[in-house]
Amino acid sequence: MSEAQNETSVRHYESVIILHPDVPEAEQKNFFKRNQSTIQKFGGSIHHIDTWGKRRLGNPIEKLRLGTYFHTTFEAKGECVAELERLMRIDERVLRFIHVRLDERKSLSQHVEDFHRTLAEAHKREQEKEAKAQARRAAQAGGGGGGFGSRGPREVNYGPKRGGSAEMPGEDEESGEEI
Repeated sequence: MSEAQNETSVRHYESVIILHPDVPEAEQKNFFKRNQSTIQKFGGSIHHIDTWGKRRLGNPIEKLRLGTYFHTTFEAKGECVAELERLMRIDERVLRFIHVRLDERKSLSQHVEDFHRTLAEAHKREQEKEAKAQARRAAQAGGGGGGFGSRGPREVNYGPKRGGSAEMPGEDEESGEEI
């Protein structure tokens, strides 16, 4: 297949888009309608859109700590992604976005199923981790011993007393035994 034919064929893509948290739902719908019309203009179609809702950002963006996350899969030509990214860079409601080309050997529905399965597994691991942490906190709280848990108190050596010498008279320096 030549390079020109390869560029004009329809490809599978997924994208994650983070919008400003204060964008109302009506504007969010308008945003995705505009994206859908852009994709259709390039001979593609949207397969699905998942709304993840407001989530905490990994790093603050423009002093914001929250963003509204969306995950979508679609099929379109390569030029469509370039146009979508151009429009998103202009739109001040968009905090971040990423488009990823998916493996053509899998259908979009299979990608979505795999994605949801991965999310469910991650959620299950997170719940198990939280349950272990709660059990650990409960064991420490109920362990008694003045807050030391099951380890017991530590011995702390604060060094020689003030005004005294570094060595105690009558002790062997290496073994600490009396002579």
